[in-house]
This record gives sequence, structure tokens and C-alpha cells, in this order.
Amino acid sequence: MPDMENAQSKGGDAEIGHRWLKVGHPAVCEESRSPLRKRFCPVPGTFLQSGMNYLAHALRFLDRPYYVAGACLPDLLSVADRGVRLRSRRVEPMIPLAGVDEAELYRGVLQHLHDDDWFHATRGFAEVTGDIAVLFRKAIGTEHPTPCSFLGHIVMEMLLDSVLIERHPDALDRFYAAMEEVDPQRIQAAVNQCARQPTERLAPLLPQFNAERFLFDYASAEGLAYRLNQVLRRVRLTPLDETAIGAITSARDVVEAKIDQLLPPSLFVPEPVTSRVASASLISARPGT
Repeated sequence: MPDMENAQSKGGDAEIGHRWLKVGHPAVCEESRSPLRKRFCPVPGTFLQSGMNYLAHALRFLDRPYYVAGACLPDLLSVADRGVRLRSRRVEPMIPLAGVDEAELYRGVLQHLHDDDWFHATRGFAEVTGDIAVLFRKAIGTEHPTPCSFLGHIVMEMLLDSVLIERHPDALDRFYAAMEEVDPQRIQAAVNQCARQPTERLAPLLPQFNAERFLFDYASAEGLAYRLNQVLRRVRLTPLDETAIGAITSARDVVEAKIDQLLPPSLFVPEPVTSRVASASLISARPGT
């Protein structure tokens, strides 16, 4: 499990991670005057902090369905109802008051938020998103209106799942099997217990998410490009043409070469069941969130 205190103590890495790309990076210089930059500039607290790497958050916990669902919830809510946000300061107090399944769900949410806090503060995150942004700028040209800093982030996180899918061939079947075990209405009710703004859109989305099984498309550059364009349309950005496939292929090589730096095996690979239970207890009890 990522250690929040250790991540925060590395001040330089944290600053770089939260700034995403260094000032002067070629991927952002060309976009600094774009009107889209203000709207989509990735800063802490924007919806862009919710990535698309569902499996990376859930891989360690595939035998715990409600924990898996909780680990996906922040990203699922960004699709279902973007105005509904889950904050650890509101989620954590619910654990001792909740039933067994709901408590597992809340622990999964905290796991996701904790993973993101750690990951987005690392130097590897900033460097790889920058490298991928440059690949897209070279591929799609300087006139394409979609910010390559956005592409660097979202594609990197999609590619994390792509590499994990290849390394763990049975993981996606187990992931979707876990997601199909949970009750969408119970999950929505649990979210409404701790979110400032309630939602009625989450429960209908969960069966669609399971039926679509879009994570299987991450296995190929063409499939990932198709899903990337869906994301771009959802946030009203210009989709990419076939030139993106070459950039995605090159970007996957970058991510695969640095996967153990981005997701250290000691933190992001399945652990023995007893260790995972201990980790969940630590998350639910950790201070300062």
C-alpha cells in the first residue's frame, strides 16, 4: 500500500507531480495561450484527477467485490454524475457506522483516493505524462485543438491498465465477476450517505459498465484509441484520427518500460489475503484525511 507520509515527505516530487508538467515543457508551451488551457489545465481538485485506470486500483482486491466497486467509484462518478465527489474526510467516518458490505465499499473508495494522492505526487507520473504529451504533439501536430497535456495524463493511465491486463491475463474476468456481484442500488445509497450532493445516476450506470466491458479494448492500440475518442467526446474535445495509433503504440512502450517505477510491485500487485485485510484496516484508521 502506498505510504502517504513518505510520499508527502518528498517535497520535490510532490510539487512536480501536482504541477503535472514543468513550466517550459514543450508539451505545454504551445498550449499556454489556448482558451482550452484554462478549462482543462490539470490542477489538483479538478475532475481530471480521476483517471481511467480501473484495474490498477482494484487489482489487489479482486476477491472482495464491494472493495473493488469502491476502488472504482471516484472514476465511475466522474462518468455518471460529475458533480458528485467523494472526499476521504466524509467517507472515513462512515466505516464504523456501516454494514459489512458498505464498509468494504468505503474502504475501497479510500484506497482509490489514497492511491491517487500517492501516484500524482511522484516524479514518474510527471515525467511519463510529459513524455507521452510530446509523442502526441509530434503525431497530431501543433494545430490540433486537443491539449496534449490532457492526452499525456489520460493515455498514460489507460496504458497502465493495458500493461497490467497483459501481465495478469485472468484479472479482467475476475474484475468484472466481482463488479457483477455488487448491488447497484446499495452502492448508490452508500454514496448518497457521504456525498454532499446525492445522485440517482450511478445505479443505472453500473450494469452498463459491466455489459460494456470496455477495458478489454485496452489490449490493443486501436481499441484504446477508440475508447480514448469516447472520453474526448464526453469532455467536448476534438477526437483524434488514425495518427493517434502510432502515438499510443509508442506511449505504451514508455509506460511498459517504467511500469515498475510507476506502480511498484510492492504496492500495486496482489498480496496475500491476510496482508490485504491488514492494509484495509490501516487505510480506515489512517489520520489526516
